[in-house]
Amino acid sequence: MGKRLHDWFIASWYGGTRRTFWLLPLAWLFATAAGIRRWLYRRGWLETYRSRRFVVVVGNLTVGGAGKTPLVLWLAGKLMARGLPTGVALRGYRGARGPARRVGASDTAGQAGDEAFLIRRRLGLPVAVGASRAEAVRLLEDECQVIVCDDGLQHYALARDFEIAVVDGMRGLGNGWRLPAGPLREPAARLAEVDAVVVNGPGREYRGALRMTLEPLAVVPVAGGARRPLADFAGREVVAAAAIGNPGRFFEMLRGHGLAIETRTLPDHAAFTPELAGAGRGKPVLLTEKDAVKCTGAGWGDTWWVEVAARLEPGGGAELVESIARRATARGRRES
Repeated sequence: MGKRLHDWFIASWYGGTRRTFWLLPLAWLFATAAGIRRWLYRRGWLETYRSRRFVVVVGNLTVGGAGKTPLVLWLAGKLMARGLPTGVALRGYRGARGPARRVGASDTAGQAGDEAFLIRRRLGLPVAVGASRAEAVRLLEDECQVIVCDDGLQHYALARDFEIAVVDGMRGLGNGWRLPAGPLREPAARLAEVDAVVVNGPGREYRGALRMTLEPLAVVPVAGGARRPLADFAGREVVAAAAIGNPGRFFEMLRGHGLAIETRTLPDHAAFTPELAGAGRGKPVLLTEKDAVKCTGAGWGDTWWVEVAARLEPGGGAELVESIARRATARGRRES
């Protein structure tokens, strides 16, 4: 029932229909409550934490995956390459089930959350998770000059120095309505307030936005072993399984590289078993990295995850990193 309801909402919000019109009164109530809440933060009647470090928030306006985590990985890697000590703070799935804490080397994806585990494994930088992003940021301040928040555009309890909004090029802003009639957490006009808009993949156009693409780097066996190029699977029938916000983007990437796919989906953050993923049926199974970090134990033979990397248009991407680095360095001088 939960998956059917989830799929119905996604299809309604992003499928060009207006069949959620009967939820518009609830959408108006949601928008009014969210507007009052933001006004209270702006007036200082609700407490906002201002970090002594430079805080970058990478978020989106819509429910469902837009590509925030690949952009966070790209941005944090670029800032580290410039010599800026960088950390990542995020809520973690369900607030990582406890108070804010650092993600340790011995943590599992179940303990830290899939995105937090993935980011720490990929970059090896400090990562903190917590239901309160402000508390997670505090844990990183002593060793990080820049703290990138994966999600949290609407988390106004944390002040930010730079905002990036990610838009899914395939889905855009859906039907343009607020929750629950549509996928919008905030109005579309909010895009005009952020410091940068990044569109993930081909499709929608937004004035001044940067374009990001996700490119496959390799295909990695879940059970361990040698990496292979995705091209090795071209022309073969494979099972593509995903439990992410927008699995369609993953599937289209595989089709675009010549794979014939049988698709399997679960709601965002759900965990696959070998049976649910389709393992052991004579076809290779390809997962996203976010899903693969939760796949432990036996039964994952001929199951692989696709490592992808974000690519931003060279000029605009370099300018974005330069703007953040320059402002973070100036902030650091003032604080010292």
